[in-house]
Amino acid sequence: MSETKSEPVIQVKDLYKFYSIGNNKVKALNGVDFTINRGEFCSIVGTSGSGKSTLLNMLAGLEKPTKGQIVIGGEHIEKMNENQLVKFRREHVGFIFQSFNLLPTMNAVENVALPLTFRGMPKKIRLAKAAKMLELVGLKKQCKHKPTQMSGGQQQRVGVARALVVKPEIIFADEPTGNLDSNTSAEVMNLMKKIVREQNLTLIMVTHDNHLASFADRIFHIRDGKILKIEDNTNREVTIDEEI
Repeated sequence: MSETKSEPVIQVKDLYKFYSIGNNKVKALNGVDFTINRGEFCSIVGTSGSGKSTLLNMLAGLEKPTKGQIVIGGEHIEKMNENQLVKFRREHVGFIFQSFNLLPTMNAVENVALPLTFRGMPKKIRLAKAAKMLELVGLKKQCKHKPTQMSGGQQQRVGVARALVVKPEIIFADEPTGNLDSNTSAEVMNLMKKIVREQNLTLIMVTHDNHLASFADRIFHIRDGKILKIEDNTNREVTIDEEI
């Protein structure tokens, strides 16, 4: 694959998602189109019920669209069956969650190594890879710490390392700093931004927080299942005061 930033890695065309609630049809996504290039950090920002989480789930292949296309790395994921989607996620995608999702009985290095277990990688190799990722996120000294022995910010850094250990092309982050204070949130956001740059990854983050969204290269404002505007943030420092 080429390493140019102009290479489209995600293309969304005419995307709709309808839910039936009783006799009512709810349009969670109402005709969404955009392209995201390799190496971009994009945030999808909107209030609760705007469609942002539905959109993230669609991009990750966790939900099927009612209509439309999702092309990732040249593959139409809306046409894949469940087994193909599982394989696709395992080989191309990393996830960062709001609630960290660390296993309390495992230490940091074991938590980071966990996704490699599912790939059948020998223990010695996966622990070495996990230790390297923890060093990358600044947690070399916390390798043997259990989640309860770490701060929220450290736990989320473990979450970032776990997403990176599978060498994903794309990382999906769902409110990744939702459980952290504002200073720690900024630290984690800057870390994620730095790693995206260094490793030429594509990061898609969903957030309701305009300030956190402003860390991204481009900001997709979503409301009522539609993208209202796409804000280019690459050449300027932005503090967004407007309410969506």
